[in-house]
This record gives sequence, C-alpha cells and structure tokens, in this order.
Amino acid sequence: MKIGCIGTGAMGGAIMRAVCKKYDVKQIKVTDKNTEMGKAFAKETGAVFVENNTDVLDCDYVFLAVKPQFLDDVFAEISGNIPKSTVVISMAAGIKLEKLENWDPKARFVRMMPNVCAQIGQAMTAITYKDNITEAEAKNVEEILSCAGKVEFVLEKLMDCVTAVSGSGPAFVFMFIEALADAAVRCGMPRKQAYTYAAQTVYGSAGMVLEGGKLPAELKDMVSSPAGTTIEGIATLEENGFRSAVIKAVTAACNRSIQLGK
Repeated sequence: MKIGCIGTGAMGGAIMRAVCKKYDVKQIKVTDKNTEMGKAFAKETGAVFVENNTDVLDCDYVFLAVKPQFLDDVFAEISGNIPKSTVVISMAAGIKLEKLENWDPKARFVRMMPNVCAQIGQAMTAITYKDNITEAEAKNVEEILSCAGKVEFVLEKLMDCVTAVSGSGPAFVFMFIEALADAAVRCGMPRKQAYTYAAQTVYGSAGMVLEGGKLPAELKDMVSSPAGTTIEGIATLEENGFRSAVIKAVTAACNRSIQLGK
C-alpha cells in the first residue's frame, strides 16, 4: 500500500510520523511547499520526499494536510491528475466533501478531522465519506489513521461539531490544566510539580470516563462527599459559569468551522 501526504506541518506531520512507524517508509511519499521542512521530515522518518504535489498522486491513499485557505492552490496543481484508483483524504477544517468534489469532480474523497493528540498516538479522529469509497478502502483508511489513535466514522453533518469538540478541544483542556496548575502554585506547590499533578489528574479522569463504563456525572458524584472540599469547589465553578463557558466555547468553534466551509 502506497501512502502520500501533501503537507508536513503540525497535523500532517503528526499523522504521518505515526504512519511511518507502522508502514514501509519506502512506500510513503511526502511533499511540502516549504521544501526544507519536507526534506527534514523525510530525513527524520525515512519517508521519500518529492518536489511536486503531483508526484504523490500515484499513491493509493493521499492525505491533504493543508489549511483550507491553501486548497485552491493545491487543486490548481493536482486537479485532473488524480487517478480513479487513488483515495484523497482531506483534513482541512470545515471543507465539505461536496466542495472538494467541485475542485475535482472525478476524484474520490474521504474527509477527516484529527486532533493534535496524534503527536503521542492518542488522537480522536473522525472520518466521513460517500458511497464511491469501497468498504475495503474505508477499512484501509481507518487502519492507516489508527496508527495515530482512535478512529470513528460519523455522518458529515456532525463534522463541524467534531472540529469543535475534538479538534479545538485539546486547547481548551490545556487551558484547564494550566489553570489547575496555577491554582496549585497559588496554594504552595512548586510549578513543575503542579503541572504534573494537574496533567496526570486530567489524564486519569479521562481514562475513567473511557474505560470505567460510568457517566461523567456519576464519577463526579463519587468524588463529591457531603459538605466536603470537592462539592465546595464545584459550587464555585458553577457560580463562575464554568460549564456555560465551555458550552459557549465549543459552540463558537463549531460556528467558525461552518463559516470556514462556506
């Protein structure tokens, strides 16, 4: 299986680093408008660097790891040159399958939305596609992306929500970890130790939600003893609109994703 990627920046690079660890790097081609970055990626991973976007189109699966505003330029080069046997996988936020098909009506596309956690193999990635993608091809796409974390199919109408929750969500979580650590420092804990305690607490809590079989509300109640420290903190979070702020942030990110797709 030959795999190609146009773009080796933060997200494309993270996905392809994971792919390079599982698949034959001699069968993996990458390219980047920033030639130095692309060559550095190839040197690091062993993948093959090629100069032009069209040079990756002989691959079975080609990732478009470029920002939405650069897709016009990319398709100006590759449109009409994509073989029918090639599946193009776009990770451009907000860009619908219909719009991708407008750039190249003869090409076949899978739309994906990963997140930055792909850098440590813990991504939450959503994929969506039409019935011109075969069951075997869809399975291969899932297998490729599983190198970087968990993969699920969703209906395309949910992709803007996915972008907001799992795409933007890590930034919100990082802010919470930073705030939790700041609070620990305020209460007397050294900064380095505070980051460890805050990050491990979030990591472990997420694991309990994913593996414990209980709802977050149930787990919260387990920790909240009557008249204890936790319920006091929860009351303060509620007084300051914690949950409302999170809901508004995700809604704003979702709306922005919708705007990007227009």
